[in-house]
Amino acid sequence: MARANHRSNNRRNGAGRTGPAGTGIVRTGVDKEAIQQAVVTILRAIGESPEREGLVETPRRIADMYEELFRGMHEDPTELLTTGFEEEKHKEMVIVKDIPFASLCEHHLMPFHGAAHVGYIPQGRIVGISKIARVVETLARRPQVQERLTSQIADLLMDGLRARGAAVIIEATHLCMTIRGVKKPGSRVVTSATRGIFRENPSTRAEFLSLVKPSGR
Repeated sequence: MARANHRSNNRRNGAGRTGPAGTGIVRTGVDKEAIQQAVVTILRAIGESPEREGLVETPRRIADMYEELFRGMHEDPTELLTTGFEEEKHKEMVIVKDIPFASLCEHHLMPFHGAAHVGYIPQGRIVGISKIARVVETLARRPQVQERLTSQIADLLMDGLRARGAAVIIEATHLCMTIRGVKKPGSRVVTSATRGIFRENPSTRAEFLSLVKPSGR
């Protein structure tokens, strides 16, 4: 029974679908008409009138917004890593830091946003640095939790680049805990994931941490 529940949970959070690391690729589009109908229902449920001038276009706007914010569900991030540079023999650390991102927490569908610091050590094959930022963007544009997002980025680099190691740190502010609930503005969540040599070698991990640390800290 526990295994069955685990498989069910994986399907709900996107694991077990096309793409490595539970990236959860779904090829169908957003049902914007259904979203608009749902927004109308919500507006009426809170005591508002969907026909009021300021709200009459709100269902359409929200449907358009969700199509944009969740577009990563319909994109395959593995495709971003298929074009690389095989002839390069670089085997040292590559880091792209301070990558801004925004995602929606799947628990309340409220935004969390911040910056990702991503590093990997290639085994000869490198990828254009813009692709690293696009990987972060694609995986963020779907219902997420920060912990899963961090791991998915690291796993994707390992699988897609056959890297010797990958490391990811994400720092983010979650609106679900700054404007509601516990209401702690200014708080930030920090998550990390290490794979390969970054996990096995403390000095490699320490080098990464020192390089992503903001200047002057």
